[in-house]
Amino acid sequence: MRHRVLITAPYFQPVAGRFAERFARAGIEPMLPTVRERLSEAELLPLVEDIDGALCGDDAYTERVLAHAPRLRVIAKWGTGIDSIDLEACRRRGIVVCNTPDAFTEPVADTTMGYILTLVRQLHLLSHDLKQGRWHKRPAPSLRECTVGLIGVGHIGRSVALRLMPFGARVLGCDPVRPPEAFLARCPIQLVELEPLLQASDVVSLHCNLNPTSRHLLNAQTLAILKPGAVVINTARGPIIDEPALVRALDEARVAGAALDVFEEEPLSASSPLRGMPQVLLAAHAANSSPLAWERVHDNTLRQLIAHLRAAPRLTAADAVSP
Repeated sequence: MRHRVLITAPYFQPVAGRFAERFARAGIEPMLPTVRERLSEAELLPLVEDIDGALCGDDAYTERVLAHAPRLRVIAKWGTGIDSIDLEACRRRGIVVCNTPDAFTEPVADTTMGYILTLVRQLHLLSHDLKQGRWHKRPAPSLRECTVGLIGVGHIGRSVALRLMPFGARVLGCDPVRPPEAFLARCPIQLVELEPLLQASDVVSLHCNLNPTSRHLLNAQTLAILKPGAVVINTARGPIIDEPALVRALDEARVAGAALDVFEEEPLSASSPLRGMPQVLLAAHAANSSPLAWERVHDNTLRQLIAHLRAAPRLTAADAVSP
């Protein structure tokens, strides 16, 4: 039996040819449209009518897209975040959604630490000064003098907290789900609500999922609570921050700097004012960059895709979303 599979994950597409034999053994006919970063609802609609499976990135699998895909049985997300997929609509249609939890904890935590050290020690601004012809020394605290607030204390937030321990920083954490007791016994993190975290932190780093309660969690109101001179790091999801509100706070120097790996719209517009701000570090959604981690996710995503395609033609709605 042949299975038509739409492959749109931008990390998997360039290496899809390596898995040709595996596709053939599983009876998979891969479809690889042109993808820059992710496909919108409008871009997906003409592609999904006769597909049995999808190996996707952060593509917009909305209810409308799913309604146009009557044969779709499994969506295998390359990576962890599944916020771009309408899970309830998948459940109703008996479509399996699978991902790779804890896929990129180590590289994202490492990237976050790099951003924390760079922003606190003002390394980016020192370099900018010198390149602009200014021989200038900026006063900058050591990390031991700082409070770091982690919004989200899941796998990545906990890994960042553990990395901060040798530096002696005070660490605050905010999460509706209490971290494991074994972690709390090991790490001297102080769990607080959002407002006191924003008021006390010199660095605020985002590590929460994107959901209705976290969308625009940092907005004009919450940024106004932020400790004056604080910096913001986002290696989670772009829409957790209200981008225009952050731009205004940076322009007014109420926020001293930011490091952004993700954005409300990706790729980041060439006209974004963030591009011209020397106090802001930018990257193209690349905090997960680790060839070894990529290989693990390639293998796990394809393994899950094949397993579910080989399963019963349709699972029940109650079983449709895998953990």
